Amino acid sequence: MAADLAFPEQDGAVSRLISDTPPAHCMIKIQLFSQLAKNNIESYSSSDFEAGGYKWKLVVHPNGYKNKGITDHISLYLVLAESNSLNPGWEIRASFRLFLLDQNKDNFITLQDTTENGRRFHGMKLEWGFNKFIPLAAFMDPSNGYLVNDNCVFGAEVYVCREKLSGKGECLSMIKDPITYKSTWRIDNFSDITQESAYSKPFSSGGQKWKIQLYPKGTGSGNESHVSLYLTLDEAENLSPTAKIYAEFTLRILDQLNRNHDSGTSKYWFSASNPTSGWARFSSQGYFKSSAAGLLVKNICVIEAEVKVHGVAVAL
Repeated sequence: MAADLAFPEQDGAVSRLISDTPPAHCMIKIQLFSQLAKNNIESYSSSDFEAGGYKWKLVVHPNGYKNKGITDHISLYLVLAESNSLNPGWEIRASFRLFLLDQNKDNFITLQDTTENGRRFHGMKLEWGFNKFIPLAAFMDPSNGYLVNDNCVFGAEVYVCREKLSGKGECLSMIKDPITYKSTWRIDNFSDITQESAYSKPFSSGGQKWKIQLYPKGTGSGNESHVSLYLTLDEAENLSPTAKIYAEFTLRILDQLNRNHDSGTSKYWFSASNPTSGWARFSSQGYFKSSAAGLLVKNICVIEAEVKVHGVAVAL
């Protein structure tokens, strides 16, 4: 007995049509569909395809959209891809149709979102679609023509109705239980530093690259009187203008004799326009060069940095 082909009610404004015309923008053929469930594959995403000047993906949830508690149905979704490349505050309205091939009749059933002015895609909503595109029982019944010899075909068409690419918006993501990363910089010939400042090799913490910056003769309020020491973002110019990183850091010059290290701790919002934080008057020249202090021993200086990233803000 054939499975009931009654389709579920959909949320929002939706029309169901039969079309002889294949989808204009994307088509996915899945062979051995049953293997998705057997291999615990909860979703499959198409490669990026272009429509209306933007890149999209078609996503098939073969046993329902688990994160939304959907079971016993195929869930089918349209997702805006490469959203990070768009300007802050972007917004796109698009109407779309999602397709399923009836292999017996050689036509497509389509679900079309008919919301006036299209669905709104933006930084906090990158996907729209249908939780219950078709019941699994109806889909898997070969007499209905959707799954034949364990093969099926899905598709998508997308039409951009309206764009808004100006304005500002940002998302702050705080990090629970952040990890502290440590880097050690050994300077073997301290007195040979002739430039105004010197940098350590880059090191990673919290998904960012950092450097220690040293002014042997000081800078700013510490010029000629102190050693100045800073933490700086490496290649900060590659950050977007709105990106910010909130980091807690400790810089210390190690006491190589008595372990009485000279250190400072701070927290700072790092960004492309403010990539550096630290101390102009970190250690006085007299104390730093004192043999008893152990900070400069046989012309060797050892500097440590500990960095813990607590949060990152990026443009929407």
